[in-house]
Amino acid sequence: MSSEQFQAAHNSIYNTGTRLLQYLQEIRQGRLSEGDDTKGLQNVEDEINKALHALKEQKYQVAVIAAMKAGKSTFLNAVIGADVLASESEACTVCRTDIRPIDASATPRLLEYRQGQKKPVVIAEGDSSVIRQKFLDHTHKLRATANHDNTTRFELEHPIEAISKLSSLTGFTLVDTPGPNEWESAGFSTVALKQTALEALRTCDAILFVLDYSSFRDNTNSELLQDLIAQRGEFLANNTGKIYFILNKVDRKAEGDRDINDVIADLKQALIGFGIPDPIIYPTSAWQGLLAKLIQQDTASDSHLKNFKRFFSAKYAIENEEGDSVTPAPKKIALRALKDSFIPTIEESVIQTVVQNSGWNLLSDVLASLIKAGKSIEDTLNTRFIGWEMEIETLKQKVEEYRKRAISAKRKVEDVKNSVEQQKQKLMKGFSKGINMFAEGAKTNIQDEIDQIAHSRSAKSQTTKIPNNSQEMETQEFNTDNLGGIIEDFTEGILEFFPGLRGLSKIFRVGVKVGESLLNSLTKSFPEYLNSQDSYVEIEQTKIADPYKIRVKSKKDAETIKLTINQFCAPHIQNLWLETQDRLVRDGTKFREELVQIIQNDIQMISNELSDYLGQSLEIELNINKIQFPKFKFKGIDAVIQHQQDVIIGNKSKKISGTCCQPDYYVDIPIQGNVYDIDLKETARLIQQKIDEQVLKNQHLLEKVIDKQVSKDFRHAEQQINEYMNKFQEQFDSVLRERETRETEKEQILATVETQKVKLNEYLSELAPIQASLNNWKPV
Repeated sequence: MSSEQFQAAHNSIYNTGTRLLQYLQEIRQGRLSEGDDTKGLQNVEDEINKALHALKEQKYQVAVIAAMKAGKSTFLNAVIGADVLASESEACTVCRTDIRPIDASATPRLLEYRQGQKKPVVIAEGDSSVIRQKFLDHTHKLRATANHDNTTRFELEHPIEAISKLSSLTGFTLVDTPGPNEWESAGFSTVALKQTALEALRTCDAILFVLDYSSFRDNTNSELLQDLIAQRGEFLANNTGKIYFILNKVDRKAEGDRDINDVIADLKQALIGFGIPDPIIYPTSAWQGLLAKLIQQDTASDSHLKNFKRFFSAKYAIENEEGDSVTPAPKKIALRALKDSFIPTIEESVIQTVVQNSGWNLLSDVLASLIKAGKSIEDTLNTRFIGWEMEIETLKQKVEEYRKRAISAKRKVEDVKNSVEQQKQKLMKGFSKGINMFAEGAKTNIQDEIDQIAHSRSAKSQTTKIPNNSQEMETQEFNTDNLGGIIEDFTEGILEFFPGLRGLSKIFRVGVKVGESLLNSLTKSFPEYLNSQDSYVEIEQTKIADPYKIRVKSKKDAETIKLTINQFCAPHIQNLWLETQDRLVRDGTKFREELVQIIQNDIQMISNELSDYLGQSLEIELNINKIQFPKFKFKGIDAVIQHQQDVIIGNKSKKISGTCCQPDYYVDIPIQGNVYDIDLKETARLIQQKIDEQVLKNQHLLEKVIDKQVSKDFRHAEQQINEYMNKFQEQFDSVLRERETRETEKEQILATVETQKVKLNEYLSELAPIQASLNNWKPV
């Protein structure tokens, strides 16, 4: 499905849906004037409004991920059509930035969202040059202050040239994410930067990896791919059609360099080697594309024109009649230069991916809702028509029989509810065990880091040194077998539903790389304490070594060591948590989808039994509408916990600190005595205690979140069948009341209903060919 076909289908569905809504409102107004209860039709009206709203407000997200210096900001600027995002040699992306389109006549704005604040802060407002400079200045400030304001993301409101002609894509969003070397180069919360990039792979409709033509095989880009593949290998394998690799800066190809196609062929083989089957690769010069767009739009500055002439105009030179080389004016060659940059080709391909997948799903869901609404109106009209055609005594008998069947159906719904409750407990158990695994794995990993320090210091001790009997040297070996036993105990009986739990064992056995080890960090900063034996305690003129105690010369050194330990442990623990939550969310999503399908099928069977009775007994031409569920994705655990906390804080004005992903793992490591001894055993105990506290604090909250989500799934199905049952009961009762007072108007009422049915069929007949087209465009 092309973007033009998507736009046409989008317009047709919206126009027909709007007219169907107006038709329904006219029917309801007429019925209300007669004093009839039309609650059932109110529900139908609400569903149409909801579907039309989704059609207008649907969000489409395209994430752009790159290693530093790959030209990500320039590429984004080329798609936007404005030089609005700054690019520097240093890492510029300190957190996620969402670029949302606005009308060309609106004023662009840069908004900043901060933790704990619902309303964003306006950082800049004005043209692209103003926003560019203020954005850059603000980024420098965030780095200098270690994100003192707790910024979580930015939002840039700006026209996006790539979708300017597609009104159906007003919810299109470009997501600028930090690359792996930006995770390490930022002076704060590097785990949050990593989480932003990894989360994009789960939630975005398309992902673009921008690679540098001149160095795509260097360690930086390999790290980008290896890390993301390690985290989201399954996703990448199953979503190759949504992932693009943009080989940027091909304009830097020198005359003696290999052909671009040969470079792409090598890159393709490298990507296949990384585990990405059939990768989609586009070469591009984002800088050329951006300058060409600016020239076309007459928004290029003198500097832009100068750069275009310097770097790109020469290759478009032509020979005049005298045989001299003449370079056309930039305006005359801008269109060709833009096409040669491959930016339009990439835009078209990515937009087609978005509309072919997420766009198609949206149109299909909205269309199904409108058709269902139309069929529900048709059932109402048929019921009313049959109710007036039938003898009144016969009608009363049928209505009473239906009432009994509805009561029986409600009992069956209650049985489904009990079954769902059992399945919900399994889901909660899986998450609970995963979190417990995280706690035990994180504590064991931290203990291992502490033990490595003690082992290293112990190995440097002379054999003549005697351990202090009052403080036995606890040089515990990191026993992966013991941890494996813990994991097996945790996963027993739940692997059927959460197979990812077993995958956590490898992570907890080897840990997650967060820079260098704690031992190396301390050794580099304090070699005099880690490589010598200055920390011995003199007892009866004998030097006694305790490798778990570090004696330092000053309080300043002690405080710095404390900070180093904390700065290592916090991201290490949080990285373990990211790995845990990713697997839990993936397994939980699959489990929940299967549970939703069970609920849907069970409730649908009950609904079908009632429909069969109505059709056989009252001979109404009923449409057996399927129980419908909205599409959903299981949010990250952090997100649902944070939302639940916000609700509690908002309702009770009670502050709840910390979540599993954003805990304060920093501990006040004790310094003993005036000689400044740092006790590593006590340090490990305090950090492990902190982990237990955070897990315990959030375990109950997470259970409440899961309970709320699954219960909501069931309630949605229960609501649909209750509305179905009540709708017919209310319609039957309404017809009976009418017939007691308006029996003489029987022929006129039947004629009115028949006219309404004819009009309704016109709208349904308009939706039918749209549905046929969508079926032809269905993604493979």
